[in-house]
Amino acid sequence: MIELLTPDKLRALKPRYRDFMEQHVYPEELKALSTPFKTLEFGWLKNLREGAKKEKLWAPHLPESMGGLGLSLLEFAQISEILGTSPFGHFIFNCQPPDIGNQELLHLFGTEEQKSTFLNSLTEGKIRSCFSMTEPDNPGSNPTKMGTTAIKKDGQYVINGRKWFTTAADGASFAIVMAVTDPENPNPYQRASMILVPTDTPGFKLVRNIPVMGESGEGWLSHGEIAYENCTVPEENLIGPEGSGFTLAQERLGPGRIHHCMRWIGICERAFDLLCKRAISREIKDGVKLGSQQTIQNWIAELRAEINASRLMVLDAAWKIEQQGAKAARVEISTIKFMVAKVLQKTLDAAIQVHGALGMTDDTILSFWYRHERAARIYDGPDEVHKSVLARHILKEYGMDTSKKQ
Repeated sequence: MIELLTPDKLRALKPRYRDFMEQHVYPEELKALSTPFKTLEFGWLKNLREGAKKEKLWAPHLPESMGGLGLSLLEFAQISEILGTSPFGHFIFNCQPPDIGNQELLHLFGTEEQKSTFLNSLTEGKIRSCFSMTEPDNPGSNPTKMGTTAIKKDGQYVINGRKWFTTAADGASFAIVMAVTDPENPNPYQRASMILVPTDTPGFKLVRNIPVMGESGEGWLSHGEIAYENCTVPEENLIGPEGSGFTLAQERLGPGRIHHCMRWIGICERAFDLLCKRAISREIKDGVKLGSQQTIQNWIAELRAEINASRLMVLDAAWKIEQQGAKAARVEISTIKFMVAKVLQKTLDAAIQVHGALGMTDDTILSFWYRHERAARIYDGPDEVHKSVLARHILKEYGMDTSKKQ
């Protein structure tokens, strides 16, 4: 089935990306994870990024006119799986979140000045960015409930509020901020706007890199808490029409969930590979391998089936987004979000269990993913919200009025 979705161009590209990852990334990734990110960013990662450009593998998601390979969403999804097999894969090829979403957003909705000032440097890998939406005092599952405001005054926006889990804020050159610009609008989905804020703007304050599962992180691997204190930017920094923040967020998050889900499938494949290698090499008693046990064989069979099914579900959603747009694929997007997140957790848990005590250590990549990818069931909408979207859609087909809230 996958071959039907793989054009000749992509069939030639996929082995090149796999070879690059196997030769240059996997051998050094554990050492890299224990190295300060800022050291990596201007050393090992910088060299690999230059290598990606030299090999003409840079920015597969971007149009050729912007220095990319011009892959469609469906095509890039298959490359994203390969890159997802290492925590550094997407960064090396300049298609890591949140930069990939910001690139797409500015490419589609940015002004010419915004593109020349910010987008070009971002697509060339000269700068990084962040996306500032989630707030500590408001539910991330309800984007219409937002406390950060942007008041227009004398041709400028004055921004006040607090954000957190702003991924990669540490070292970013600019943030795209979601803020309320029209609090009295009767339509709650038209109250907020997206505004571009350079991080050197007075009033922009990176409060801290939030510790996550015992790690604070830095650089691109961090999650920042940001205070906006009378942070003032020109009116021209508005992205799209005023009040279109929610609409733009949906445009950004639809393809973004494809990127996330295919990255998770890449993690699943790498963890599954490590699981199987451990199963055939680990002796539990003289001459008896771990993989000979029925429980382990059941895990392997179930995981293989579930990973394969997840991949096809994501590619189907990507195809629908390309054909009909993100809004039309809302149910499919919600379905893959909670389904693939569940398979990811199950795969990582089984891989660690098969590795025993080794799986708990940082001598394998598994413990890193177990810590950092538990959030897969939370960010971009918690699983429970997406399950509700799917259930209401199904019940509506049976004639239930799903607009009534309990």
